[in-house]
Amino acid sequence: MSVRTVLSTGDWRARRDAHVSRVRRWTDPLRERRSTGTRHPVLDFLFTYYSHRPSRLLRWHPGPGVVLAGASSYLRWPAYRAVPDGAEPDGVELGPLPPARLPTVRFVRSLLSASAGRTPWLGCFGLHEWAMVYRTESVRHAGWPLRLGSAGTDRVVESMPIRCTHFDAFRFFTPPARPLNTVRPSRSDQVALEQPGCLHVGMDLYKWAYKLDPFVPSDLVADCFELAHDIRVLDMCASPYDLSSLSYAPVEIETASGRAEYVRQQACFAARAAPLRARLIELCEVLEGS
Repeated sequence: MSVRTVLSTGDWRARRDAHVSRVRRWTDPLRERRSTGTRHPVLDFLFTYYSHRPSRLLRWHPGPGVVLAGASSYLRWPAYRAVPDGAEPDGVELGPLPPARLPTVRFVRSLLSASAGRTPWLGCFGLHEWAMVYRTESVRHAGWPLRLGSAGTDRVVESMPIRCTHFDAFRFFTPPARPLNTVRPSRSDQVALEQPGCLHVGMDLYKWAYKLDPFVPSDLVADCFELAHDIRVLDMCASPYDLSSLSYAPVEIETASGRAEYVRQQACFAARAAPLRARLIELCEVLEGS
C-alpha cells in the first residue's frame, strides 16, 4: 500500500466508539432476546443465516492503508503488524492479505462485478418466501400464522410465474414448488445468474463484506448490515406470514397495489446497494494488488 493515512489515538478511538454505538442498536436487542429465549422471525435471520458473530460485528477495523497510532493492542490479531518504520508510537496497520484468502477475494470480486453489470430485474414480487411454504404443513416460522391460510397461500403461488435466480433462496423451496420456478439456479452458476434487483443479492453484500474481515473497513460492514436489515424487513413484510403483532404491515403482493409497492421498494434497495457493491469491488482490487 503506497499511500497510508495515519489516525491519532484520539481519532481512531472516536471512530471505534461511534461504530460500536451504531452496531449496538442491533446487537443489544439480539442479546436481550437470547437471554429470554425469544425468537424474532424477521431480525434473527441476520445473525443465524449470516454467520458473522455479534462480537465480530462490534469490532472496529480501519481497513487497509490506515495506521493506528498508539494501538499496540491490535497486535493480538494476526492480521496486524507494527509499523515498520517506527513513524508512530505503538503504531499498527493491517499486514498484506494472506495468500490463502486470495481465492475468496477473487470470487467476491467476480460475483459482485458480474451482478453490477446487469440491469436490475424487479418482477419477482418476493414469491420465494411463498414457495418455501407451498403445499406443506412444515413452515419455516411455525410460530407465526399465514395471512391467507395454507390454501390461500398456495393459490397465490399458483397464480403468478416464479422466477427466482438466487440459489440460496431456491434451495429452500418445497419440493412441489421447485418445478414452478422458471429458473434452475445452482451454486455453480451463481456468478452467471445473480442480478442486482434481487433482495437476497442486496442482503448478501453484508456476507461478502464480513467474508473479507478484518481487511474491510468496519463502516462498510455496518453499511452493508444496515442495508441487509432494511431489506429483510421488506422480505418478510411481503412474505405470506402475518407479522402484524410485531407492528409489521404486510406488503400484499397478491394485489396489484401490493406488487407495485414491492417493486418501488425493491428499486430503492437496488439503488442503495449499488455504491456499496462498488466499494466492495474496489476493496477487492486493492487486496488483490496488496
